[in-house]
Amino acid sequence: MPAPPPDAQTQLAELISVEPCGTDGVLLRLRPEAPVTQDGAPLAPNRFFMLRREDGLSPAIPRPFSIYREVPTEGDGPADLVFLVKVIGPGTRALAESAPGTFLRLIGPLGLGWPDLTTPGDPWVFLAGGIGSAPFFMAVESLTRAGDAAEEAGTEPPAAPYLLYGAATAGLVYDVEEFAELDCSLHVATDDGSLGFRGNVLQLLDRLIADGLVPERLRIAACGPLPMLRAAQTWAAARDLECWASLEELMGCGVGICNGCVVETVPGSELGSWPNVKACVEGPAFRCDTVVL
Repeated sequence: MPAPPPDAQTQLAELISVEPCGTDGVLLRLRPEAPVTQDGAPLAPNRFFMLRREDGLSPAIPRPFSIYREVPTEGDGPADLVFLVKVIGPGTRALAESAPGTFLRLIGPLGLGWPDLTTPGDPWVFLAGGIGSAPFFMAVESLTRAGDAAEEAGTEPPAAPYLLYGAATAGLVYDVEEFAELDCSLHVATDDGSLGFRGNVLQLLDRLIADGLVPERLRIAACGPLPMLRAAQTWAAARDLECWASLEELMGCGVGICNGCVVETVPGSELGSWPNVKACVEGPAFRCDTVVL
């Protein structure tokens, strides 16, 4: 039976700041009491943490959030952790209304993150839908670090990724100015045309390929609403392309006990020897030909 990752821990973290982001989001910056990695290496992108308030003013069950950014601090202290939170219910609202200087419960890092994005192959196209952009900031950073290391070693660096960021309207494209500073080819789409391309991210991808701005052979990593993930799964399967989806499942524990985040597997696939997997300990990212979305 899959178990939580060995580096997972529970501790308190001081809330350093709460900044508005978009029309309904906030950036929570937390300073953990102890480093969240034992060797000091950067966290793998798309790992997640469970967060909750400790003063009884939020639901007892913590909420899962992908790590968005790590920010180094002065001295030898642990890096600050930044979470991009969309305020949609009592749990997220309680976190967003927390005052700087208070302490939150921090459980993690959890999950397996993305697959190794630095393996040789076709370039990655990251498809982000709304708050589904959260696991991609550090994904781009990881490819940048790998590229720098390859150049120093005199080896071929991985290709810089493409990031296609879509949302219903401009106010739901969170922190796009920071994404624009990353080493990636950023393209934005909104359903209403209020920012960037008018349409969804797959329509945008088709346009970019037709215009010769994105190659036809590529690998996809997607995170966003379920209809978007299903569309990406279908789009990639029709072209025999590798496609991964990071699932936003409901979780009560994050460590494989509550069975609240089970995902059906595809019979005969790599995961199909068992009828389901748990997104918290075997995900949250899955290759799209192994799970039923």
